[in-house]
Amino acid sequence: MERISYIPKGVCSKMINVDVDDGVIKNIEFVGGCPGNTVGVSKLCVGRKVDEVIKILSGIDCRGRGTSCPDQLARALDESIKN
Repeated sequence: MERISYIPKGVCSKMINVDVDDGVIKNIEFVGGCPGNTVGVSKLCVGRKVDEVIKILSGIDCRGRGTSCPDQLARALDESIKN
């Protein structure tokens, strides 16, 4: 199992931790942010393939910031598969 730790930019969350096993998300933890939204996003993503989550969440905007906590999760996952 691989743990991805990512410091998001431009959002309320301060850290995103993701556990991935064989390309499937096993756990997501947002530190900070809106708990209802971040917990909801986490539960919807667990059990899905990394590529699928990237496609679903990329580009979601929060209040005109050009990003969001879900978008930052997609960026974290995308960055992890490129490394």
